[in-house]
Parts: sequence; C-alpha cells; structure tokens
Amino acid sequence: MHQYLFYIGDFPIRAYGVVISLSILLATGVGYFLAKTDGRGYEKHVADIGIYCGIAGLLGARLWDVFFFDWDYYRHHLTELLNVWQGGMAIQGGVFLGVVVGILYCRRHHLDTVHFMDVLAPAIVFGQALGRCANLLNGDAFGAPTGGSFGILYPESTLAYHTYGAQALWPAEVWEGQLDIVIFALLLSFRAYGHARGQCFALYVMLYSGVRFFLEYFRGDYTDKYLGLFTSAQTGALAFGLLALAAFVRLGFRKEPETVPAETQAPEERRKKGKHRK
Repeated sequence: MHQYLFYIGDFPIRAYGVVISLSILLATGVGYFLAKTDGRGYEKHVADIGIYCGIAGLLGARLWDVFFFDWDYYRHHLTELLNVWQGGMAIQGGVFLGVVVGILYCRRHHLDTVHFMDVLAPAIVFGQALGRCANLLNGDAFGAPTGGSFGILYPESTLAYHTYGAQALWPAEVWEGQLDIVIFALLLSFRAYGHARGQCFALYVMLYSGVRFFLEYFRGDYTDKYLGLFTSAQTGALAFGLLALAAFVRLGFRKEPETVPAETQAPEERRKKGKHRK
C-alpha cells in the first residue's frame, strides 16, 4: 500500500490521483468500445462526455462528501474543502452529478439520452471498481475493526490508522471494487438480450445501491446514523435503489424493446434472427 508513488523534486505524485485519473481514462475507453459496437455512431461523443462527466463526477463526489457526510467538520475547516488528496470523495455524488452533466450533454447534441445511458452503464461501474483501488492505496475509505487477526492493516500515515490504530479492518472497499466488477459482467450479459430502453441503467443503479447498502455495515468511516437506523450512504443507496427498482419494473411493461446490436447479442438470439430472415 503506497500513498506516494514517487516525487518530482519535492512534489509528491500520489497514488490516489494517478489511479483516479486512470479509472476515468479506462472507463472512457470501455465506453468508447461499447458505443462503437452499438452501431449508432455515438462513439465520437464518448471522449467529450468522458471529460465533462469525469470533471463533474470529481466535483460531485467532493461536494457530496463535504455536505452529506462530513459537514460538521468542514464547516469549521473551510480551507480544507479542496484537499481531495486526503480523501473525501463520495461515489454516489460523483455518479449523480456526472449523470446530470451527461444528460445535459446528450440533450445539447440531440442524442438519445436514455439509450446512451444504457450503453455507458457498464463503463461507469467499471470506473467505480478501479476507483476503489485508489481508496485502498490512500487508506481513506476503510472498514470497521474485525475484532480478530483477519483484515487489512493500514500504514501509520493513513486516515484508517489514525482512526483505529493497528487494528485489522474489514476490507469493505476491496469487496466493493470486486462486486463492481461482478456488476460490470452482469450488465454486459444483460445488454446481450432484449430489454426495454432504460432498463440497463436502472439495473446498474439497483445492483450498485444494493451492494453499497449491504457493505456499509462493514464500513468504519462515516458511521453516524440517521435516527439510529442508516448511515448517509445507506440512506442514499436506499433512495436511489428503490427509484431504480420502480423504473426497471415500469420500463419492463413498455412495448418497445431496446434494439440490441448484433455484436453484443447472445448466440441463441442471433440464431433466432437468422432463422426469421430465412
């Protein structure tokens, strides 16, 4: 675990910033591939939307963390609002503002917003998975003490160590990154079959919200609970998850299915269409 990769003179190059940048870059690459195989020509917009949504995502992640998770601290330390290298980036806020900016971009360029969200959903969660590697290297998102020898031991320079000392902590952020990869694979499989427009993105929100809600029980940061029930992240996950579930079910009753590109169709689906053409 290395917070600093190397130094340029006295300037440190932090693993957190490098990995976050790579996650945005690689997620944009995955999005380009998915858009290209979709066949609508939207791949020419992916680089631009990746830049705009990436910047918006970083801003949204920081603002969400400051105002929803740790405002009691930052209202007394306003000079630290921009110290993102210390941690304090909430994925939920990043996705929220990134999606808002993406919708505005699609409308400005007269793109099918809902369809494009379906196409890019796997790329978004792929980027989230890589982003959790940044949290691990920085030690700023961590689990609660396991009470035994199993768990992650963080270096003294990390926020995790400052919070719990040399105790072994649940690898909550590692599990989340791994489960994000599972969600990525599930979304790719889901796209290979017929579905209503918007269902792929709704499924992404549902699955990630469920994962985040469950793993919050193992987290050791931001443990304050509203009304003694749920943490801030759980409250957000519950709200987004229920909205996505309602949207997924409602969209399923629509008569117009999403057009699935031939390159991503399951083999049996392609065979069926081939028989009909004969």
